[in-house]
Amino acid sequence: MADRMIIAIANQKGGVGKTTTAINLGAALAEQGQKVTIIDLDPQGNASTGLGIDADKRQITSYDLLVGDANWPDAARDSSVANLSIVPATADLASAELDIASRPRRTQLLADALERATGVVLIDCPPALGLLTLNAMVAADSVIVPLQAEFYALEGLSQLMLTIREVRSTANPDLRIEGILLTMADSRNNLSQQVEADARKTLGPLVFKTVVPRNVRVSESPSHALPVIHYDPQSKGSNAYRALAAELLAKGLTPTGKAANG
Repeated sequence: MADRMIIAIANQKGGVGKTTTAINLGAALAEQGQKVTIIDLDPQGNASTGLGIDADKRQITSYDLLVGDANWPDAARDSSVANLSIVPATADLASAELDIASRPRRTQLLADALERATGVVLIDCPPALGLLTLNAMVAADSVIVPLQAEFYALEGLSQLMLTIREVRSTANPDLRIEGILLTMADSRNNLSQQVEADARKTLGPLVFKTVVPRNVRVSESPSHALPVIHYDPQSKGSNAYRALAAELLAKGLTPTGKAANG
C-alpha cells in the first residue's frame, strides 16, 4: 500500500456497520504493520467510544480539524491498539454543517486539513449525505460502502452513487468506489443469501469478496472498548475483517486510487 491512502466509509443509512468497519478494518490493517488513523466524523462519536476514548478526554476533535483550529497530526491520539490512532468526535460536530455552510471551499475543508496526512486514514462518516460526508468524499481517494444484507439494502445505494458521481464531477475527479462490503450476513438465512446474490449480480466486481457475518463477538467488542480482533482474535468477525484488510493490501493502490502498475 502506498505512503498515504484516505478511505471514506459511507452510507446514508444508519446501522449498516460503518463504525464497526472503521474500527475493525483499521485494527486489522494495523495488525499488518500499517500506520492507521481513524477520523471519527460522526457526532455520535461511536468510533471514539469503541476505541476507549472517554468523552472528557477528547480535547482536540475532528471538529477542530475540520474548522482549522487543529493541525494534522496534532488532532490524532493513540488508541490502545498498536499502530492505530484516532481523531475523536464529540457532539460539537453536530453543529459543524451550520458552522461551515458559509465558508469558502466548504466541501474541501477536510481535504485541506489532511494535506500532511500519512499512512492509512479511515473516515467514519455520519449516516447522512450532508456537508460532513461531502468533506470526507472530497478528501478521500476512495469510498467503502457497508451494505447490510437485508431487504431494501440495494435501494438506498442509488442516492449514494449519485453523490459520488457529483463529487467526481466537481471537486474530486479521482474518487473511486473501493468496494461494497456486505455486513451482518447470515449464511443460514435465505434472504441474506439472496441479497448477496443480487448485489454481486448488480454490482459485480465492486462487491468485496469478503462478507462480514452477523457475529455476537463483533457486537460485544465495543462495550469492551476493543476491536473484535483484540477482543476475540479467533472469532468469525475477526477473520472477516482480516480478510478484508488482505483484499485491500493485495490491490497495492496508490494515493490516487489507481492500480500501482497502471
